[in-house]
Amino acid sequence: MKALKLLTLLVASLFTASAALAQEAPGLDDRINQAFADLTGPFVSFIFAPFPGTGFPWIVGWLVVAATVFTLYFAFVQFRFFGHSISLVKGDYSDPNDAGEVSHFQALATALSGTVGLGNIAGVAVAIGIGGPGATFWMIVAGLLGMASKFTECTLGVKYRNEYEDGTVSGGPMYYMSKGFAELGLPGGKILAVLFSIFCILGALGGGNMFQANQAHQQIAGIVGDYPGWITGLVFAGIVFAVIVGGLKSIARVTEKVVPFMGVMYVLAALVIILMHADQIGWAFGQIFAGAFTGLGVAGGMVGALIQGFRRAAFSNEAGVGSAAIAHSAVRTKEPITEGFVSLLEPFIDTVVICTMTALVIIITQQLIVDPATGNYMLNEAGNAIATVDGNSGVSLTSAAFGSAFSWFPFVLAIAVVLFAFSTMISWSYYGLKAWTYLFGEGQTKELVFKIIFCIFVVIGAAANLGPVIDFSDAAIFAMAVVNVFALYFLMKVVRQELASYAARLQSGEIRKFEH
Repeated sequence: MKALKLLTLLVASLFTASAALAQEAPGLDDRINQAFADLTGPFVSFIFAPFPGTGFPWIVGWLVVAATVFTLYFAFVQFRFFGHSISLVKGDYSDPNDAGEVSHFQALATALSGTVGLGNIAGVAVAIGIGGPGATFWMIVAGLLGMASKFTECTLGVKYRNEYEDGTVSGGPMYYMSKGFAELGLPGGKILAVLFSIFCILGALGGGNMFQANQAHQQIAGIVGDYPGWITGLVFAGIVFAVIVGGLKSIARVTEKVVPFMGVMYVLAALVIILMHADQIGWAFGQIFAGAFTGLGVAGGMVGALIQGFRRAAFSNEAGVGSAAIAHSAVRTKEPITEGFVSLLEPFIDTVVICTMTALVIIITQQLIVDPATGNYMLNEAGNAIATVDGNSGVSLTSAAFGSAFSWFPFVLAIAVVLFAFSTMISWSYYGLKAWTYLFGEGQTKELVFKIIFCIFVVIGAAANLGPVIDFSDAAIFAMAVVNVFALYFLMKVVRQELASYAARLQSGEIRKFEH
């Protein structure tokens, strides 16, 4: 512990010195950013490149096609077993003697805390600002399809996990790629696993860490006034370290409290505003359905609405990315398929419920400017997005929509953003850690090294100008999806066998509820 305190002091001194240096050499930041952008630009451009002649990124198509294939292959499993999924989360079928570290509910909360976040607040506003209300419809469709992708990857995560004598487990795509491919006699599993792990570590340090710290600092600075970002970074790094040093059980205890609290807080705030404009609800849904198929004059028309909706859903719920399979692998169960059922609730909560709530608030409070003559939405001066009241976009558009009902709602939203950022960081620290231990081996010292690196990046994220770093880490997260979905196509028959076996035993009464 003494060594740890010394290290914390060293890190603090380091960033105090670097902050002073940055003030003396303001151009240094820009030069580093430019060098990083030049180095990583081609990779970022490739991952987010659109199909020729469209604005539709191929990576979004990759995820939506996979989600559709899994939905059809498993005969709409996300609807057939929805009720059973809820029973599992409630603990009705949980045997406390099963191997694993966390309950179904804790695994769901941990994975949700990695996906519910700024995408639900700022991302939805961006999608509607460009694609109009119709983007909401396609977002919901993609969310419903994505439930089947989560089901597939999380079932495999539990089936091929490593269970250790001390009760801890390690699982996720890197394990089902290496072990699953070997079991089926397929080559290349180890290579896929190493590639996935590298992308996962990069994504965890960037999009799952630095971006969150950066956005949290901006929200806090927006309320209390401007101050150095490294101060926010040090505070966050201290809190994050205190949570993650205790391992997944510690993370799960925090997320099972924070995620429901912030989710309920955000949804309640949205519901209050929707109910205040109850007479507008029918009109708002009319705008969503009409916009989905006509575009209502927005940039790109119906295709623009579809692209934005699918893109936001893919970026928001991470179905097919493989990250959630790491959290769900640690669940206490001897039936891998049960965690597939639990995980399919994630895209429903994240995209179908929370993203739709955000969209309804923006539409109902009439932040988007309508042309009274045509009934279509007016475009901004650049012609690439819908004109909004006060010219807001992104998180400021959502904030303005909430603030139009109650002047103090933007403060509630700011607290939600900070909580979302914190919970996303602690979840991604676990994803990154499991990828790290897959590459470098298990062990307390190796784990501590990654946790310290992760916390250092929290400080960097809050203090730095991050444009190119975020672009690169976002690309790394979606590169995880390229590798993961490729593997899922080869392994999905294993999931179908598990599903058939479990469904038969559930129907015969062999699998029954536990008395708690």
